Amino acid sequence: MTGDWRKDRIGTALRGENPTVLRRLGAGFAVIGDVQFLPGYSVLLADDPTVERLSDLPRDRRLAFLSDMDHLGEAVERACRRFDGAFRRVNLEILGNTDGFLHAHVWPRFEWEPSDLVRLPVWLYPRARWSDAQYALGPQHDRLREAIGDELDDLRSDA
Repeated sequence: MTGDWRKDRIGTALRGENPTVLRRLGAGFAVIGDVQFLPGYSVLLADDPTVERLSDLPRDRRLAFLSDMDHLGEAVERACRRFDGAFRRVNLEILGNTDGFLHAHVWPRFEWEPSDLVRLPVWLYPRARWSDAQYALGPQHDRLREAIGDELDDLRSDA
């Protein structure tokens, strides 16, 4: 996957041009991560590119974003549990240290992760994992993408 969409992730999502979008949610976009060294890694993008932090949102939009983060986390958990018996848990993070727009990371964690990393934050994985072509999002992730999207749909219909 290449193209300008990475330079304007939210704008391209709003225009329907971001290929990583799984679903439009109440206060943002559920997208699958560019890298998949932990299969199912997803991100919730706020639907306003000018919002930098959670506290920039009015209370109702803030709660909607957090609810969307919860739904995406549960969808990733359900899908990953189905795809991999070594699934452990999901880590949810709102960091914002690299990208200046509000977003939340949803990291599935697995028993097969290296023993020196499995209990640490994902950000301590070697830099090579983040750029290695074997972990790049691609067609091999289509079934997992579809499963996460289906779980989001199921959660929405249960609400």
